[in-house]
Amino acid sequence: MTGTHMIVLPGGGYAEHAAHEAEPVVDWLGDIDVRASVFRYPLRARHPEPLNALRAEIRRRRAAGAQRIGLIGFSAGGHLAGLAALAPGAPPDEAVDFAVLGYALTSMGTETYRPARVILLGEDADPELRRSTSLDSLVTPQSPPFFVWHTAEDPYVPAEHTYRLAAALAAGQVPHAVHVFAHGPHSLGLARNAGEAATWTTLAKAWIHEQA
Repeated sequence: MTGTHMIVLPGGGYAEHAAHEAEPVVDWLGDIDVRASVFRYPLRARHPEPLNALRAEIRRRRAAGAQRIGLIGFSAGGHLAGLAALAPGAPPDEAVDFAVLGYALTSMGTETYRPARVILLGEDADPELRRSTSLDSLVTPQSPPFFVWHTAEDPYVPAEHTYRLAAALAAGQVPHAVHVFAHGPHSLGLARNAGEAATWTTLAKAWIHEQA
C-alpha cells in the first residue's frame, strides 16, 4: 500500500528486543502488501527517552515520504507504541495514524510486569508519572484507531491490561478491535501453530487494510 509505513516494535520488557517479534513481523507485513521496518528503541532507558526516539523515527519516515504511519508493538513494545499513539504533545509529523498492540503492557498503575516498569520509570515512580505513562489514562476522543489482542492465559502481562485499554477506548468512542483468545502463553509473536490465537494475523490483516 503506497503511502503507508508500519513501524514494528518488538517486546522484551524494555531490557531486550525479542527477535521473533522483529524481522518476522516485517516479513509478514510485506506478505500482505504493507511496507514496514523494525525500530529498535533504546533499552534500559528512562522515560521519555524511548518515546522521544520513536517519535524521531516517525518524523524520519514521514520526511522520507510516508503519508500514514502505523505502529505494531508487542509486550513492552506495545506499551511504547501505545504511548506514541496516545501521549500528548506530538506535532503533526510525529502523529500516529493507527496502532496494533499484541499482549501489551498498558497500565503502569498495576504491579504486574514490575521489572519493565522499574526500568522505564524507576523504583519509586510517583502516582502521576505512573498515570501519565498508562495508556488507559491517555485515551481521548481524538485518539487514533487501535487493534488490540491478548491471551487470557498470559502469566506475565495479564489480559487485564488489554481490558483496561479497551474500556478506555470504548468510553472515548475511539474506533477499535479487541481479541482475547482463550489459550496461549506470553510472547507469541505471529503465533503460528498456536491454535486459535494464530488467527490474530488474519484478523489484523483485514483491519490494517481498512486503516491504510
